[in-house]
Amino acid sequence: MNKQIVILFLGILYGQLAFSQTVVGRWKTIDDETGKAKGVVEIYEKEGKYYGKIVEILEAEHRHKKCTLCEGADKDKPILGLTFIKGLKKDGDEYNGGKVLDPKNGKVYKCYINLEGNDKLKVRGYIGISLFGRTQYWYRVK
Repeated sequence: MNKQIVILFLGILYGQLAFSQTVVGRWKTIDDETGKAKGVVEIYEKEGKYYGKIVEILEAEHRHKKCTLCEGADKDKPILGLTFIKGLKKDGDEYNGGKVLDPKNGKVYKCYINLEGNDKLKVRGYIGISLFGRTQYWYRVK
């Protein structure tokens, strides 16, 4: 009986460690210009690629806004629920090769993300080479 408890405990512990070492999950976004928490993003995996969807907007006055400056399929979609990170692929410790949409200006940028510890995520959007861009740090929602 004690062996079963130990095995169950180790299984739970292993599951927790495996989950905490991935970008998959919910992340509180922090604005790189103001330092304020803006919302919660859910990063998920689908068919070997990673996506980010806005699942919560913390500022009440922005919760019902639409992506009026976006182009294509995202034009005039509600920002809440919008998949704004698309097509990242895992490449070692980094997730890259995808795009990120800035709902404020409707522009799409190249993107990469990587974990800086279990609960801190570096998100970089850029034009051309990653030297020309912006970085935000997000924190895992527990």
